[in-house]
Order: sequence, then structure tokens, then C-alpha cells
Amino acid sequence: MAKRIAIVGYGNWASAIAKVVGENVHKYSEFETTVAMWVKPKMFNGRLLTDIINEDHQNPMYLPNVMLPSNVIAYSCLKDTVKDANILIFVTAHQMVQDVCAQIKGHVHEEAVGISLIKGMVTQSDGTANPISKEISSHLNIDISVLMGANIANDIAAGGFAEATVGCIHPEHGEMFQRMFDSENFRINVVRDVYTVELCGALKNIVACAVGFAEGLGLGSNAKAALIRLGMHEMIKFIETFYPGSDLKTFFESCGLADLIATCEKGRNSRVCKAFVASDKAMHEVEAEELNGQSAQGPPTASEIYGMLRQVGLEESFPIFTIVHRICTRQVPASDLKRCLQNHHLHQTVQSKEDCSSNSSGVSA
Repeated sequence: MAKRIAIVGYGNWASAIAKVVGENVHKYSEFETTVAMWVKPKMFNGRLLTDIINEDHQNPMYLPNVMLPSNVIAYSCLKDTVKDANILIFVTAHQMVQDVCAQIKGHVHEEAVGISLIKGMVTQSDGTANPISKEISSHLNIDISVLMGANIANDIAAGGFAEATVGCIHPEHGEMFQRMFDSENFRINVVRDVYTVELCGALKNIVACAVGFAEGLGLGSNAKAALIRLGMHEMIKFIETFYPGSDLKTFFESCGLADLIATCEKGRNSRVCKAFVASDKAMHEVEAEELNGQSAQGPPTASEIYGMLRQVGLEESFPIFTIVHRICTRQVPASDLKRCLQNHHLHQTVQSKEDCSSNSSGVSA
């Protein structure tokens, strides 16, 4: 029996991925050709957004000037969207995950599998934070994989080339997800390092905030490059500290370095944080002005990560993650970023002979 696909989300990235999946399902008989998409009831120019998507095959609120495949069908009822679905694609703001899971619990097919495209963490009552995939899986009792990468939604929707990384434990699921997403202009690699793939997608948004602050402060390209380099170090260190066992190669997949660069260069987090520097408003107010109803995931992720660091006394071991949170919450001025950069513990280091495991060409001896 062909598998029914449901997309839980309606924003910019959800609409772009609906275009990708809606086009791909025609290539394989294992998928139903109709793709369900949950769209929260919203009005746009006097019409329900669900009606616009189903009749005009566009999402002008979140992905204007892009035609969606006619086989993508919008539903305003979340439970109707996921009913009988064999594959669930989660693409909401990460702040919505718990509420979404609560609504659909008990309404998900018992043999369904899911894949999360959501970048962020979910704070727990004890101050810790869960990866999104773990949160969804614990609520719905289904297997959850992840897809992350250097994926600017508008570029993908316009047919530009991109690549992404799927983190998936089960090879048969990984092969299915590759067929579901992969195309000539959207290449998919599958790895088993699920948490590393997912956490790279969350943590890079914090670094992008730092780059946005740097742009707002006029610190220049060299400073932004330094923030990206140091931020990558903190990403690797954080994952190895809290989720040990990662494969270093995963950081050089699309979910890692490539996504970090793309997000810092052209993403909503850097844009909002740049505007924040010039404003006296709270971050959520700047976000509302800049993003037309979309969310910047960097500031709340920075808060969640800071909570984890503070719980174990590691705030000063992750200076960029920590300063981003403090700037976002106006505990310190954005100008403190420069001092953080100047005094980062990874500067003024000298490699010892014992630490050197490669020759001058960089190839292991």
C-alpha cells in the first residue's frame, strides 16, 4: 500500500519542502501522490490561507511568488492532517512542538515514522533541554529521524541547488527519506549520527545571532569569519560534552559547516540580530517587525542552551553561546561582543609538540 505523507507546518520552510516532496512523490509508487499539509487558520487579503493554497496553489503569506504542486492539499485541522499518515514531516517553529504533539497524540498511525526539519531544543521543567526529535518521539512513541542542512527556503523553492543531511538510525528509513526528498537540485546524504545532525541545526542559529550582532556593530568581515570559526568550535565542544560519541565527519556534512555559513550569510537570525543592535526594543518586538510572522530560532535556542550550561557551571567555557543569550535578553550591551571575541579562550594558544599529530602538509604521519 502506498504511504501517505503529512507535513506538520505551514511557514516558509514547510512550504518549500512541500514543493520538493509534492514533486517527488510522482516518481515513486511507494508514496501516495497527495501530500497533506497542516495550515493553521489564518486570513490573507480577506481569504483563508488554506483556500489560497488549495485553489491558487501558492502560500503568499510565507512563500510568495512560488507555485506549489497541485497535489499539496492544505488542512486547517491538525488531526485531519495526520490521520492515516504513514510519514510525518515536522516543520513548525520549535516553540510549537509540545502543543502540536499534545494535539495529535492518539491520532497518529501506530506504524508511522517521522522526520523533523525543526531547528531548536525544547526546555524541560528541570532546566535541561531535549533535542526536538527526542521530544516528538517521547510524546508520540514513533521513530523520528532529522533533516538539516544549508537550506535557505526561498532558494530551494526557486529551484536553486542545495544539499541536506538526513540523520537516521534505520537504513531502510534513510533510503525512503532519500527518495522522498532527493532531486537533481536538492541532494540528500544519510548518516546515522542523528543527534549531531540535529544539534548542528540548532546551535548554528546561535552563531548566526552573533554574526548579526557583529554586522550591526560594523565589526567587518574578518570579525564575522572569526565568530564563525570560534562558533564552530563551540558547536563541536557542546555536542561532545552533552551528547558524546559524535562522528567528526558529520560536522563537515551540509548539516554542519555548510549550514553554519549559509545561515550566517543569509538567514533570519542574523537579520533580526543586526536590526536589534540599532533598536531599543525587546527581541520579540524586533522579530515581529522584521520577519512577517516567522520566528528567529537563535534567541530562544540561546536561552535553552544557556540554561543547560548554567546548570553544570560551563557558561564561561562557551563564551559565544553565553554572550549571545545575554545580549538577546539585554543583560549586556551588544558592544560586549567585541570584548568576548578579543578574549575568547581559543586565542593566543600555542600547539605543543605532544598535541601535534600531523606533519607540515597537514597529513597524519
